[in-house]
Amino acid sequence: MRLLFVCLGNICRSPAAETIMRHKLRDAGLEATVAVDSAGTASYHCGELPDPRTRVSLQRRGYRDWSRARQVTPDDFRNFQHILAMDRQNLRELKRLCPDPAYWDKVRLIGDFVQTRKELEVPDPYYGSPDDFELVLDILEDACSSLIEMLQGGAPPPRREGG
Repeated sequence: MRLLFVCLGNICRSPAAETIMRHKLRDAGLEATVAVDSAGTASYHCGELPDPRTRVSLQRRGYRDWSRARQVTPDDFRNFQHILAMDRQNLRELKRLCPDPAYWDKVRLIGDFVQTRKELEVPDPYYGSPDDFELVLDILEDACSSLIEMLQGGAPPPRREGG
């Protein structure tokens, strides 16, 4: 199984989702069977580490590993079973970038997996406050826990509005 988390620049939300998911996969004993990556729909930050504010927020919660930013490629649509957009704008952009509409069913909002919160989209914290980065992690921890349940044999949640 391969999961790809996607936001705009791949320096705030999607690398946070990747880091959280890797940690949860290790805790669940699934790291050998599930591959996780993240990417951006834009190339603004390719090669960069996650935003320092994202790293600080992750470190406060005990998360320590992260990757470097990259842009979504056509191969991603072939190689990943689940491509999870952080918001509707990136969902639309993923469908535009998709090399074949046959892959569209792989693309959905990460908000489809949020169980204990009301958010459907993960807001972009880039121009926000430290509290905005914490909110992003709250939403992503919820969604990643739901993803772990699905990977352990639970049914995927239905697509919600816009997903």
